[in-house]
Amino acid sequence: MHGDTEQTWLLEARRKLFGYSCALCSDLPGAEDLYQDTVLRAMTAGSVPRDAVAYRVWLFRIMRNLWIDRLRADGRLPIFDDAAEIDGLSNGHADDHVVNALAVRQAFASLSKAHRDILALVDICGFSYAEAAQTLEVPIGTIMSRLSSARAALAARMEDEKNVIALPLRRSARRIGEGG
Repeated sequence: MHGDTEQTWLLEARRKLFGYSCALCSDLPGAEDLYQDTVLRAMTAGSVPRDAVAYRVWLFRIMRNLWIDRLRADGRLPIFDDAAEIDGLSNGHADDHVVNALAVRQAFASLSKAHRDILALVDICGFSYAEAAQTLEVPIGTIMSRLSSARAALAARMEDEKNVIALPLRRSARRIGEGG
């Protein structure tokens, strides 16, 4: 680690970084390994970005690149299957929020890698469009298009999901460059 500032930035990003790791990986041990490898890579880097936003983007790019490298090395894409979990909880004894969370997780897992990636960055980790564009190395317009497509695909899968209990939705206005 290069200094107290970078250590502070790393500590501030740890929860979202681990959340992103969980969104990318198909299992908790894999997510933990990816998270630890990312932190290790960041702490031992020869040089790091000198401002907080650039550091955050750099950190998440490290994780994404490590994940892609693992997929290439394994010759596979992650496989998700939570249908058994959802069926086991849909008997009326589970809290509606738990059932919905599992249904969303299953629908999220069934999306393409590109859709999961953009939703994880913007909607789960709270990246602005500009930060996501830097992380994925694409124009902001591409981020907006991919995000719209990913949200529509997730919504379509959720409409088909028989176990979802209707809950009120909250929407927040987001501006380009500010939180997504």
